[in-house]
Amino acid sequence: MEINGVTIDDTYAEAFPTWVCRIIITAVTKEWAMKAATEATGFATSAIGCPCEAGIEGSVPAGQTPDGRPGVAILICASKKKLKEQVVERLAECVLTSPTTAVFNGITTAEEKIPVKLHFFGDGYEYQKEVGGRKCWVIPIMEGEYIGEEEFGIVKGVAGGNFFIMGENQMAALVGAEAAIEAIDAVPGVITSFPGGVVASGSKVGSLKYKFMPASTNEKYCPTLREKVPDTKIPAGIKAVYEIVIDGVDEKSVAAAMAAGIKAAVNVPGVKFISAGNFGGTLGPYKIDLHKVL
Repeated sequence: MEINGVTIDDTYAEAFPTWVCRIIITAVTKEWAMKAATEATGFATSAIGCPCEAGIEGSVPAGQTPDGRPGVAILICASKKKLKEQVVERLAECVLTSPTTAVFNGITTAEEKIPVKLHFFGDGYEYQKEVGGRKCWVIPIMEGEYIGEEEFGIVKGVAGGNFFIMGENQMAALVGAEAAIEAIDAVPGVITSFPGGVVASGSKVGSLKYKFMPASTNEKYCPTLREKVPDTKIPAGIKAVYEIVIDGVDEKSVAAAMAAGIKAAVNVPGVKFISAGNFGGTLGPYKIDLHKVL
C-alpha cells in the first residue's frame, strides 16, 4: 500500500491491555489547568521504567466541565494494582498543590471505580458539597479551597499502539512525527505519553546480550546499524526513524489515532516509509494492522 507516495508496510502494531483512569482538572484559566495536568503526567512515558504511563488527552471547554471552568483531561494508565496508588499520588502531589485547581471523574459510565481520599489533608476542616450535580469534598487550603471528587471510574484499555515514521533525513522524520502528533491530539480517548509524543529510542522486549535488561534498543530499526544487522528493517535511503506510541481507553480509539497520525505524516516531504513494532505476541494480545486501520 502507498499513500502520497509513501510505502505503508504490511505489518501490525502489537499492543497490550492496561487499566485507564481519566481525570478532568479545572482551574481559573486554561493555562493553570494545563500546568497542573503537565505536572501530574510527569515521569510517565513507559511502563518499562516508570510507575505508570500518563499523558494529556486534551482541553475540555468550560461549558463541558462540572464547575464551568476551563479544564484539561488526562489519562493515567497502569496495572489495576498500581493505578489507584498512581492516581492518589499524582493528584495529591501535583494537582492539590497547584493554584486554583479542582478535579473531577472523567469516566462517569465506568462500572469500576477507585477511591481517592484526599480530604484527610483537611485535618478535620474538610466538608462535602455538590458541584455540577457531583458529590465533592472541599479542603481548606492557603489560597482558599480545593474541590474534588473522590471516586474515579476506570476501564480496561489498550497500551502500546504504535507506528514508525521513517525519513530520508532526521528532520524529515521529525517533522513527520510532529504532524502525526498534532493530528492525534484531535482524537478523543488517547494519549501519546513520550516527550512531545515522539519516541527517539524505540525498544524491543528484553536484551540479546544483557539478560538483566527488561528492554533494549531495537537494532532492527536503527539506521546506523543497517549494514551490521542481518535482519534489519530499515529500507535503503532511510536515515532516521521515530516511533509514535499510543495508549487509549479502547482498541478502537487507538486504531483511530494511528490512522490519523499516519495520514498526517505521509504528507510531509522526505517521509518515505511507515511501519510498526511487534514482537510475535510476547508483548501483548492486540494486533492492530496498519492496512486495516487505513
